[in-house]
Amino acid sequence: MATGTEPGTEPGTEPPRPAAPPAGTTGAGAGVRGASRAAIAARHLRTDRWWLAPAATAAGLFAFIVYSTWRAFSNADYYAAPYVSPFYSPCLAENCVPMRGGPNWDVLGSWWGLSPALIILIFPLGFRLTCYYYRKAYYRGFWASPPACAVAEPHTTYTGETRFPLVMQNMHRYFFYAAVPVAGILTYDTVLSFRDEHYAWGHMGLGSLIFLVNIVLIWAYTLSCHSCRHIIGGRLRHFSEHPVRYRLWGWVGRLNARHMLLAWASLISVALSDFYVYLVASGAFDDPRFF
Repeated sequence: MATGTEPGTEPGTEPPRPAAPPAGTTGAGAGVRGASRAAIAARHLRTDRWWLAPAATAAGLFAFIVYSTWRAFSNADYYAAPYVSPFYSPCLAENCVPMRGGPNWDVLGSWWGLSPALIILIFPLGFRLTCYYYRKAYYRGFWASPPACAVAEPHTTYTGETRFPLVMQNMHRYFFYAAVPVAGILTYDTVLSFRDEHYAWGHMGLGSLIFLVNIVLIWAYTLSCHSCRHIIGGRLRHFSEHPVRYRLWGWVGRLNARHMLLAWASLISVALSDFYVYLVASGAFDDPRFF
């Protein structure tokens, strides 16, 4: 006989109800605390120091943002023959310090009065900002979306990458196309670093070694990109019919497995390369020559 009660409850008693969402949140707009979601009072059940990883990520990225912003707007101490800062290469404005044999390409003319670094940094920074790993890094470190695995995010709604500004993440593949020639130009700068201060070839200083390590890490990070992996091996139905692309796809896949490590290593190396040029150009340090 029907009693009007839920299974597992005593007659005359009401079934348990899920906990009400916090004040000011209702229905689908309440995120993980919505009435339609499981009623779990605790924000998480983790007992480890889960906040250390996003905090360290935020600190590292914030330090790079502060440093790169200072260097980009300083417009000084970015060239000391034969070294040019990766933040200022190639130089696309007339107000650049002349670099003998270097990437002085006066494309914009004299109307650009700000630091020339602000032109070229758009492309590598756009590539990194839309990178799949960096999305995870700053989503967690700055936006707490989510702050960590199995930790509820504080936001009440989620629109993904369908609205401005996050919809611009879909431009990642196009920033990859721009990042490749930038890496090529930095390779050219690395070759030029095997000169002395009088532009004579056949010499190597500490800066040459730093530039060499930096460009290896830059290329490794660029080629480990998910977009690069898809360009090489995506949309192939039969790998056996494309043995070269399959081999390249496997090689890029091994790099892709270390994408996070390469992202941080190349970020640190490009900052150190710029800082080394700054020290030499400002006269704070003399570049030691090995031969």
